[in-house]
Amino acid sequence: MKTLVIAAHPNLEESVINKRWLTELRKHPDLCTIHTLAACYPDGRIDVEREHRLIEEHSSLIFQFPIYWFSCPPLLKTWFDEVLTHGWAYGRNGGDKLEGRKVALAVTTGVRAEDYSIDGRYHYTLAQLLAPFETTLRYYCRADYQPFFAFYGAELVPGEDYHSAAEEIERSAENYARFVTALS
Repeated sequence: MKTLVIAAHPNLEESVINKRWLTELRKHPDLCTIHTLAACYPDGRIDVEREHRLIEEHSSLIFQFPIYWFSCPPLLKTWFDEVLTHGWAYGRNGGDKLEGRKVALAVTTGVRAEDYSIDGRYHYTLAQLLAPFETTLRYYCRADYQPFFAFYGAELVPGEDYHSAAEEIERSAENYARFVTALS
């Protein structure tokens, strides 16, 4: 079975990294299924039964998104709230659909890696900021939570345009495809 990549970028056409990552993954259709939330649910109304079926048809799951106000984009938060239901994702009676399933995050951030450190600009590591996802998936849903994959941009000042080199972006896309392969 393949990996389901749930891409949750609010404006994928304007994306640099997330768009490039998905382009790379599309070269490997036997590896994964790409599920783009904004394209499937432009009105924000999530078809929970469809999402459950998609997850059940795949062996592993990756949530791919840009760090958005030190969390995930709103549509992905809605997805978590609506899809990870009691009796399906957690709970005693049937809440085992993610149990033991490999789950990972693939995130992009515009700032440098050193900004996400105890001594950096934000005083928190990226792992610390992603802890709510790990807690939900690993401890609540009993998934086999895997280490995350991250691309740290090279913005000089938060909110400015990317300054990442094309080679760095290409290398990250190739490494991401290897990350997805290793998860399968």
